[in-house]
Amino acid sequence: MKKLINAPADYVNEILDGLTSAHPGLVLGGESGRCISRREPALQGRVGIATGGGSGHLPLFTGYVGPGFADACAIGNVFEGPNAQSCLDAIRAADHGTGVLCLYGNYGGDRMNFDLAIEMAGMDDIACETVLGTDDVASAGADEAAKRRGVAGIVLLYKAAGAAAAEGRDLAAVAALAQKANGATRSIGVALAPCRVPTASAPNFDIGEDEMEFGMGIHGEPGIWRAPIAPADKVADEMVDRLFADLKPGRGDRVMPLVNGLGATPLEELFILWRRVERRLKDAGISHAAPLVGNFVTSMEMAGASLSLMVLDGELEALISAPASCPFWRVG
Repeated sequence: MKKLINAPADYVNEILDGLTSAHPGLVLGGESGRCISRREPALQGRVGIATGGGSGHLPLFTGYVGPGFADACAIGNVFEGPNAQSCLDAIRAADHGTGVLCLYGNYGGDRMNFDLAIEMAGMDDIACETVLGTDDVASAGADEAAKRRGVAGIVLLYKAAGAAAAEGRDLAAVAALAQKANGATRSIGVALAPCRVPTASAPNFDIGEDEMEFGMGIHGEPGIWRAPIAPADKVADEMVDRLFADLKPGRGDRVMPLVNGLGATPLEELFILWRRVERRLKDAGISHAAPLVGNFVTSMEMAGASLSLMVLDGELEALISAPASCPFWRVG
């Protein structure tokens, strides 16, 4: 796999340098040198939102720092969680005097280091709450939903929680809203080809030229089944069926759809998937907000896609549609 990089060891730092140069509303700093924050912070007295995760997933995580989204982000090496110091840097950068919601994916290293950072932030009298994205239905059954991984659905959580914080809600209310949004969101993905971490000598998994793996995670975690590549409509149907079975939306409900590319899949193919998803929603009597179709959470150059659905009520739809801006998503 060919890559436009310099020294593999410089990969993440050069990404962050380029990102902040291209988007001057973002600042790179902190004691770790691995914290992205807003150049113009939110108003004093507003709840802050800190997030974080490994590199290799742009626009996630650093791409969703901005007004109405996250306030700061800790970033780790490729597919590695951020260290505790960068998590603490993000919490401090996100603090505007009324506490910080730590909102990130359900991965062991991320949890460990954010938990440690929260303890250290307590010494600075910074109150914190934590909400984990757990939207990947392929990673655990409904009876063990708390064990599920966080994937593309976390983007919708950023939007809803960021809007709630911008409204001036207190920390407990913002955390409760983020948890509500997480409970209303499910995702499922499919992989067609792997990616390769810059420091590795081989791809992160092997798959046949004529194969696909349904339910694979964004780091190459095993999925539900592997089989010959199927037509796009059949793939979309199984995605919808599995999300419907878990979310149990009813006729007359309304959803926020996100058709996400994992890095190497052309937009044309994502629109083919969306075409079928929309038909299935219509046939089920389910309306939808304006869909998001594009690369929102990637896995470097992995080929494949995911589908996320958030079941909306009036509160969630108002927050999802509230004005907000970050480098990769602008609303209003």
